[in-house]
Amino acid sequence: MESGFPMSPYESDPADRLVTASADGEDQAVEAALRPKLLEEFIGQERVREQLSLVLQAARKRGAAPDHVLLSGPPGLGKTTLSMIIAAELNAPIRITSGPAIQHAGDLAAILSSLTEGEVLFLDEIHRMSRPAEEMLYMAMEDFRVDVIVGKGPGATAIPLELPPFTLVGATTRAGLLPPPLRDRFGFTGHMEFYAPAELQRVVHRSAGLLDVEIDPAGAAEIAGRSRGTPRIANRLLRRVRDFAQVRHDGLVTREIAAQALEVYEVDARGLDRLDRAVLEALLKLFGGGPVGLSTLAVAVGEEAETVEEVAEPFLVREGLLARTPRGRIATAAAWQHLGLTPPQSARAPKAAPGGQQNGLWAEGQG
Repeated sequence: MESGFPMSPYESDPADRLVTASADGEDQAVEAALRPKLLEEFIGQERVREQLSLVLQAARKRGAAPDHVLLSGPPGLGKTTLSMIIAAELNAPIRITSGPAIQHAGDLAAILSSLTEGEVLFLDEIHRMSRPAEEMLYMAMEDFRVDVIVGKGPGATAIPLELPPFTLVGATTRAGLLPPPLRDRFGFTGHMEFYAPAELQRVVHRSAGLLDVEIDPAGAAEIAGRSRGTPRIANRLLRRVRDFAQVRHDGLVTREIAAQALEVYEVDARGLDRLDRAVLEALLKLFGGGPVGLSTLAVAVGEEAETVEEVAEPFLVREGLLARTPRGRIATAAAWQHLGLTPPQSARAPKAAPGGQQNGLWAEGQG
């Protein structure tokens, strides 16, 4: 980081975090082996699975390509896996690309013109596609046709190109960024939710079997409880616990061994890592629980403001440990309790919410 401030002991590359939901090269290679192949093997997302199963079964009975599918939700929940399952259930080939890779309408035209009938086109991060390609996609999705522009200026002509029926599966972590005309062209939209601990425990057990890791139910539950509701993180933690168990023990993963391993990797019982705790500690110890501005908080932990806002804060807010207010970031009662700290006397009384009820946030008297 180039901020002009001294390097903080907390400063790190967000991509190196064990609890990030982003996939690196190792994750992508391992996930390919761990991914379920059929819808009945997919764990969790019960409502999306049931709805998607109906869409696919109806399409098979009609002998036609199913409606286009949009999968939205945070990273690491199985959007790419479901796209591959859709192709497998339809016994159709799949073409995989991403929004950032399509910067020109010609890039998209080349992909669309090479599709075969019934093929599944998976477009990851669809919200990051360029505007010209996006407008071309409207016609391709609705009419299975694209107009290829030949020439420039007044002499340019549009040559219509017919496309075979295909199914577009779009994936996005930010559905709100999709323009309505594009969003409306999807026949089915499935929103992926964070996993419950019991579902993640099943994920860990399944992955342990595929990785030939001996694990007991308590060990799987310990890993699941620290996985932030995300299967990708659960699988990553399982691999690190496996390493610890094989090097320092006999290879069996128990609750005690899983807890010891994740303590080494600085992932606590609630799933917070070093960066998460650094943000909370700065907020509590340096600023008395807040409110404090984002930029000030970022300087205190030696990170860019964008890193704190986009990498650490979403999970802290979801866990009820931090709240965003117009005056700045403030800690909740749960944050003080989680770090084992006692709030200042002036910050102990929770704010009164409208109607006289208390909302669990400490008073904003600390600056």
